Amino acid sequence: MSQSIGTRRQLYALSTPAVLFTLLLIAFPFGYTVWLSLHEVAMGGTPRFAGAGNYAAMLRDAEFWNGLWITFGLYLLSLLLQLVLGTWVALLLHGAKRLSGVVRTLMISPFVLPPVVVGMMWLVILDPAIGAANWLLQQGGLPRSDWLASPTWVIPTVALIDTWQWTPYVALIVLGGLQSLPPNVYEAAQIDGASRARIFRRITLPLLLPTLVTAAILRSVDLLRFFDIIYITTQGGPGNASNTLNIYGFRKGFEFFEIGYASALMITLSTIVLGAVLVMTQARKRVAW
Repeated sequence: MSQSIGTRRQLYALSTPAVLFTLLLIAFPFGYTVWLSLHEVAMGGTPRFAGAGNYAAMLRDAEFWNGLWITFGLYLLSLLLQLVLGTWVALLLHGAKRLSGVVRTLMISPFVLPPVVVGMMWLVILDPAIGAANWLLQQGGLPRSDWLASPTWVIPTVALIDTWQWTPYVALIVLGGLQSLPPNVYEAAQIDGASRARIFRRITLPLLLPTLVTAAILRSVDLLRFFDIIYITTQGGPGNASNTLNIYGFRKGFEFFEIGYASALMITLSTIVLGAVLVMTQARKRVAW
């Protein structure tokens, strides 16, 4: 007994420096950002305590509410597309018996590409003058589109770009869930003469819910703080049509040098992300089996 206690104390002693370092690595930047959000800070100037002034100004800022609306709209559209398409692709892979390893390897390639590469590639494809997307539309007898230059289509277009990159990631998560489902349930359903559609609706989908919620949690963390693809392709434009909270906070901090206000925006965004993750985590516990 004493030997096990001594071993446990040694493990605690060895892991304590790493734990403390990790906590400091997370706590210091977050704490400093909170401190900045409570001050009026101009680049090169002396910070002046403002209390909740930045947060009050944020609530009166029409651009903040516009960015919040765009953030949630892009999040919901992208998440829905990726969950639906990812589940469909996972079902195809789960049923495929030949070349499955090759197909899965090819599927991984989009989400391992750097965001800069993805953004620049789609800028060329969606170019209104020389892009392949408009050429395909013309070949089908459809009118050309401005894509990223259109205030109407910019959010759906950005959502499609992100869906192209991250649907394979969701598909691999769902595929792992499919492979862990109990086969005896399917054997019983087939013996009872259930159709494929009925089996999917009554068996596969309910059993996959914990996996789908897990995929939604992982994607929500990235989608709510969407930045890289938008900044590379539109920088928040045209006008403010794709100006999410993350883009707006970046512009306030590094273009207009309102560091305190930008910090308040980032703390608000972090709270939204944390809240969404906590809600989904509770939902996952309810659907777990």
